[in-house]
Amino acid sequence: MAAWSCRFLLQRGPRLISPRAAAESPVQLVGCVRTVKTTTWFEEHLTEDNQEYMRKTMAEEYRRQTAEKLNPLKDEPWQRHEWTEGSRRVGLVAVKLGMAPIWTKTGEKHAVTMLQVQDCHVIKCLPREEYDGHTAALVVGGKNVSPFHRSEHYMEMFRNAGVPPKQKITTFKVSDNAIIKPGTPLYAAHFRPGQYVDVTAKSIGKGFQGVMKRWGFKGQPASHGQTKTHRRPGASGPGGDPAKVFKGKKMPGRMGNIYVTAFGLKIWRVNTKYNVLYVNGSVPGHRNCVLKVKINTHTLYCPKGYTCRLIVFVHHGLFLLFWAV
Repeated sequence: MAAWSCRFLLQRGPRLISPRAAAESPVQLVGCVRTVKTTTWFEEHLTEDNQEYMRKTMAEEYRRQTAEKLNPLKDEPWQRHEWTEGSRRVGLVAVKLGMAPIWTKTGEKHAVTMLQVQDCHVIKCLPREEYDGHTAALVVGGKNVSPFHRSEHYMEMFRNAGVPPKQKITTFKVSDNAIIKPGTPLYAAHFRPGQYVDVTAKSIGKGFQGVMKRWGFKGQPASHGQTKTHRRPGASGPGGDPAKVFKGKKMPGRMGNIYVTAFGLKIWRVNTKYNVLYVNGSVPGHRNCVLKVKINTHTLYCPKGYTCRLIVFVHHGLFLLFWAV
């Protein structure tokens, strides 16, 4: 909530007079000056010392809550189930640190992205009746944030789970035998090297871009009579018969700043000391962005030492898949 202040100034000729004096004589000009004091509501009536005290107190409270909830299953444990084929486990909320190279034992070099799991907790459990009627879901949050930037609705949910407020909250569909008690912390050891994951994050915004940068168009020739059309898209396609441009035509526009998912990324290494996942290749998002990591359940595995190919045939409208070795 922003604090506003208004001052009314009445001018009569070259002089500024008060509103009371202006009532006795005609006024030529009326003006209003509006000033924004602050845009953070909780600092409106606090001194600098009180603000610093509140920040330190909340930080100590967050550390205490995180330390006490290291193993919430000791009190009132929920029933645990064994993993079966087809089970769907919960994912993680991580922070993108950047990219780095790694080498395998055979000397192969791979470019990986480091994802750190920071303050990841299970916030809420949604049974299948409350979610969509088909499967259960778990609400997971990551990276602690100030409570002054979260609404009362979210704060109540965090208090019920006994965890600090989170910057990012996301939902994972899980099977009935993979439901976890709210308040349970999640670490990088939730995954194992060799598993495949899907990473979802908001891509870097590039602003308004042309077709060559946005869609990879070739562009017009650099010579032979071209004038100021080297990076233009050219003809849009339809002629006089459709008399329109079809929807979805690749044209200039805003690029990036949308949620993108990278599928089937292999985990090469798991650092349990600093809770870091080393994921193969690049992932969407800028550095220090908060992203969603979930287990990939549609990856086809190839036996070690063989070269495998996925062959797709279309026969009478049906997709036929062949796994060739």
